[in-house]
Amino acid sequence: MLEIKTEIEIASEPERLWSILTDFAAYPQWNPFVRSIQGEAKTGGRLSVSVQPEGGKPMTFRPTVLLAAPNQELRWLGHLVLPGLFDGEHYFQIAPIAPGRVLFVHGEKFSGLLVALAKTKLEGGTQAGFEAMNKAIKNRAENGQPARA
Repeated sequence: MLEIKTEIEIASEPERLWSILTDFAAYPQWNPFVRSIQGEAKTGGRLSVSVQPEGGKPMTFRPTVLLAAPNQELRWLGHLVLPGLFDGEHYFQIAPIAPGRVLFVHGEKFSGLLVALAKTKLEGGTQAGFEAMNKAIKNRAENGQPARA
């Protein structure tokens, strides 16, 4: 197994950050890594997620939402072709650390037979993509850009 985990502090209430995170229709406007998501953030639902690391090729997959806990956590599980070959459990966690301030944790746990072959690419492009998204969501939350309810 390989885990990539990133964190960033954001001056935001959890509710505001959650509304930005789950406003999938707005992702093309601000998100440099997760270019689009279709579906609903509800436990047991299916999403269509398109990601594109900087300098990489776009990839679309259809994960299942494992957890959608408003203002706290969104987690999904996706597979490449068949379960067990290359699986990714992606997560976003929102943890209050002070009034009007949260820690945004963004990561993914990769498992399966093909993970070792992709380790260098995951530790490079994927981690950079997570960090770019973190900076972009921080900017959106802190600079008053609208978040849809």
